Amino acid sequence: MRILHTSDWHLGRSFHRVSLLEAQAAYLDHLVATVREREVDAVVVAGDVYDRAVPPLSAVELFDRALHRLAAAGVPTVMISGNHDSARRLGVGAGLIGRAGIHLRTDPAECATPVVLHDEHGDVAFYGLPYLEPALVKDVLKAERAGHEAVLTAAMDRVRADLATRPESTRSVVLAHAFVAGGEPSDSERDITIGGVAAVPAGVFDGVDYTALGHLHGSQAVTDRVRYSGSPLAYSFSEIAHRKTMWLIDLGATGTITAERIDCPVPRPLARLRGRLDILLGDPALARHEEAWVEATLTDPVRPDEPMARLLDRFPHTLSLVFEPERAPGDPLASYAQRLRGRDDQQIAEDFVAHVRGGNGADEQERTVLRGAFDHVRVDDGVREVNR
Repeated sequence: MRILHTSDWHLGRSFHRVSLLEAQAAYLDHLVATVREREVDAVVVAGDVYDRAVPPLSAVELFDRALHRLAAAGVPTVMISGNHDSARRLGVGAGLIGRAGIHLRTDPAECATPVVLHDEHGDVAFYGLPYLEPALVKDVLKAERAGHEAVLTAAMDRVRADLATRPESTRSVVLAHAFVAGGEPSDSERDITIGGVAAVPAGVFDGVDYTALGHLHGSQAVTDRVRYSGSPLAYSFSEIAHRKTMWLIDLGATGTITAERIDCPVPRPLARLRGRLDILLGDPALARHEEAWVEATLTDPVRPDEPMARLLDRFPHTLSLVFEPERAPGDPLASYAQRLRGRDDQQIAEDFVAHVRGGNGADEQERTVLRGAFDHVRVDDGVREVNR
């Protein structure tokens, strides 16, 4: 069975206030064309169909057109909700849509109810695990505790139990939206940390032939059988080195895996430029970036006049301007942003505690309280967004 694995469409998202709707439409054209040209048997979409719980109408219309075209192609599609989606909104009409061959899996309680497809070698069971917010699904899944590993383990235990009741020749595919250890993140994924832990071990998915992951935006293989397709478009400058692709997976008669990367259309290349403004404006070697989306970091000791306007004269698609003046190590004027780079909210809060105490940092009990507060706020924000 030939499977096209994609995820993280984030329909409705912009790139530094530039609409990506046309680029997203071009990607979906490419997806449908790939389905036809490469004789795909099934499409799997591993979450974050939309960029937010209440997407703009233009994004909903784009999604609607994509579903109609996939249904018209006669190729079954299985998709799950991600942490950006409203599971309840995305799942509206799932029963009716399923009759057209588009199978939406958004209810955690149904994670062990597969979509069963057939080829000349027998059955392939597709299990959809929507994004599992630990605090919200712990009781539903009867997990031991409210953590990512615990709820995914509970869901996969249900999957393996169902799979054990099926004919021995049944092959299996799991769709999941999670941060799996060994995956490389970027700046554009929403934080899903709980209790200081975001990643789960790949071994959680043992026992199935292929796991189609979503959440991380870089296309990558955690193991031969556990892969991220990544997002089809770049959603931050941190993705400058990404090769945006989908996975074309051939699932053999005995569960063997052959994987091929299918490149996605690139609407415009990315460039990160760094240096003094006069050098960026005059260096002929930078001509190749003049049609790229540009993030410029200026290192002038003194902020130059009208830097954005001058950059736009040469690089008309400059979207981000950062100032990092050249300073000697230890200079007290080093920017606050520089001092915080690479530090998460928990670390910043602990640094603040140490600062106001004259160097005495938070003890273990205080760190636990801080971590719990951040977890509570993050979960509460997610619940509020979904319930809007």
